[in-house]
Amino acid sequence: MAIPLFTSIVVAINGSDASIFAAKYAIVLAKNCDCRLTAVYVVDTATIKQLTLSNILIQEENQEYTRSLEIEGDRYLSFMEELAKAKGVAIEKEMRRGEVYAELLSAANERKADLIILGGWERNRRPNDLMSNSCMEIMANTKCSVLLAIEPGIDKIYREA
Repeated sequence: MAIPLFTSIVVAINGSDASIFAAKYAIVLAKNCDCRLTAVYVVDTATIKQLTLSNILIQEENQEYTRSLEIEGDRYLSFMEELAKAKGVAIEKEMRRGEVYAELLSAANERKADLIILGGWERNRRPNDLMSNSCMEIMANTKCSVLLAIEPGIDKIYREA
């Protein structure tokens, strides 16, 4: 009997088109490989703290912005759950707070993940933006495989799964 390639997948969700793309990819892969799937949304409190210390945000704005990101995170995680449920895939959802790459790596390590799935860079973003930096940090510091989901036909594949 062959040893399964993946038993636990963590997918990063941030609400971007690229992360929704990655979510669909992760759902199809979890279904095909019969493995656990966890969606992780990180409220980037590290950047919010930097903005507050730099006086770009005041404390009240900091709290309001953090709460807004938490509400947004709940919405995206619920959407991910609906996508998974529609394909008969069980999913665990988790919202974390901190530095994006560190929290995603921690979530993957805690779940003994075999694979982290990330959304590809969106065309209108600069290569040195925050998400790009987080992706690079994840790839440089992970203990498991990382897949950058860029499958152009994933919507069709997801619909047919």
